[in-house]
Amino acid sequence: MRERQIQRGKEWLENLLEIMGVPASVTVEQIDSSSEQENPWLTIDRNDFNQQQIEALIGPKGEAIDSIQYLANTLLNIGADPQEQSSFTVELDGYRAKRRKELAALIEEVAARVRQTGNEVAIESLSSAERRQIHTLLKDSEDLATESRGQEPNRHLVVRLR
Repeated sequence: MRERQIQRGKEWLENLLEIMGVPASVTVEQIDSSSEQENPWLTIDRNDFNQQQIEALIGPKGEAIDSIQYLANTLLNIGADPQEQSSFTVELDGYRAKRRKELAALIEEVAARVRQTGNEVAIESLSSAERRQIHTLLKDSEDLATESRGQEPNRHLVVRLR
């Protein structure tokens, strides 16, 4: 059943790109991370685009690709049974993989600072997906806690001692 939902995700993204006037093929990868369940990645084939098109699809600070991912996750899970729902990650040109590494390095730095000073640290300019990723990365930490504060577009993540 879940495989059918994943195939729907691939087809939906290919159709969306076609409608946008930038047709491309999409491959599906299962990413298994220690902090997440298997999460299907819908990877757009970068060979179908020039650099300007890639930059437009990713957008400033990843805003365009985040919007595409949000649409995919919202629309594809409407009416689906909970066991069939998928949390898709949309990838293009290694953007998500690179950003995950940047976030992992950032959270290591922030965690060390919080542990050293005992003061909470606010991290701004994160998308909701990035805030969720950091919450997930630190949820099993024995000494650190995270929370989101503020209202969009000024919502931010705070890391503090438990």
